[in-house]
Amino acid sequence: MAQAGGTGTETRIEKRKLGKGGPEITTVGFGAWAAGGPWLVGWGPQNDDDSIAAIRRYLELGGNWIDTAAIYGLGHSEEVVGRAIRGLPREEVLVFTKCGRVPDEEGKPHGNLRPESIRSEMDASLKRLGVEYVDLYQIHWPDKETGTPVEDSWETMAQLQQEGKARWIGVSNFDVDLLTRCEALHHVDSLQPPYSLLRRDAEAETLPWCREHGTGVICYSPMQNGLLSGSFDLGRVAEDDWRRRNEMFQEPRLSQNLAFVERLRPVAERHGATVGQLAIAWTLANPAVTGAIVGARRPDQVEENVRAMGLRVTDDDLAEIETAHWEFFGQAEE
Repeated sequence: MAQAGGTGTETRIEKRKLGKGGPEITTVGFGAWAAGGPWLVGWGPQNDDDSIAAIRRYLELGGNWIDTAAIYGLGHSEEVVGRAIRGLPREEVLVFTKCGRVPDEEGKPHGNLRPESIRSEMDASLKRLGVEYVDLYQIHWPDKETGTPVEDSWETMAQLQQEGKARWIGVSNFDVDLLTRCEALHHVDSLQPPYSLLRRDAEAETLPWCREHGTGVICYSPMQNGLLSGSFDLGRVAEDDWRRRNEMFQEPRLSQNLAFVERLRPVAERHGATVGQLAIAWTLANPAVTGAIVGARRPDQVEENVRAMGLRVTDDDLAEIETAHWEFFGQAEE
C-alpha cells in the first residue's frame, strides 16, 4: 500500500467497473483541463513540463485514466497528454477525451455534433494524443447550435466504436431525456456530470438513471474548481482564469462557500485528511459514482488528490456534512 506523504490519509488504490461493460478504473482520475493553458475558458498560464510531471506522478501512484477534451486549450491539453504518455505501455493508461465543442476564428467554443464534425475531431484527437484509439470517447455537451438530432450524433459515436477508434463511448452534461434517446440506439457506457457538495442537482434524476441502466459515472469538479479544496485563495487566481467570471467565485456567494468549507474542516481532520480529499471522498460515497475527475497542475497536488481513495467517510460523517449543507444552503445547490 503506497504512501504519498503529507496528510495521514493513505494512497489506497481503489478501482471500480465503469458501468456494466466498461473498464476497471481507479476512483480518482486525472483531469487535464488546466493542462490546456491560457485560452477563453482556461485556468490561466500553465507550464507544460509541470503538467507532464503531474500526469506521470499520477500514473506512478497507481492512477490509470486521464480525462481531457479536444477543446481544452484548443487542442493543447491533448498534445500535453500525448507527450506525457509517450513511451508508456498503451494498455496501462486509459485515455478519455471528448468531442462536440469546436472553436470559431476567435477561439470561442461552439457546439457541433454533426457526424462529419465528430469524425474530423476524432482523427485530430488521435493525432494530437499520438494513439491509435481512445479508451473512452465522449460527447462533451449537447449540441444546441447546429440542430443535429442527438440520434445522428450518437450513431456516429457507435460507428467509431465499431471501427476500433474508441473502446467505449459516453456523454457529458446530458440530462435524462438525452440519455434515454441515446440508450435506445446503443448503450451509454458513461456519463460525465458536474457533481460536488456545492452542485448536487445530478442526485435528482441523472445519477439514479445511470444506476438503473448500468451507465458508469465519472463526475467532474468534485472540489468545485478549487472552492472545496480547503486552501482556495482568489488572490492566487490568474486574471484571465474563467473562475473570475463565475458567480460561485463572486460575492456574496464566495464568502458563503468558503464558510461552508470551514464547517467541513473538523470532519476532514478526524480522518487526517484535507477538506479537498473529504470533498472527493464524499462524491465517491454515492453508489452511482464510479470515479471522480480531479485536476492538478503539479505533482504535489496529485499526491494529495489520489489519497482521497484512502478516505472512508462514515454514515456519521455523511450526516454531519448533510446537516452543515442544510445550515448554509437550505437545500441541494442547483
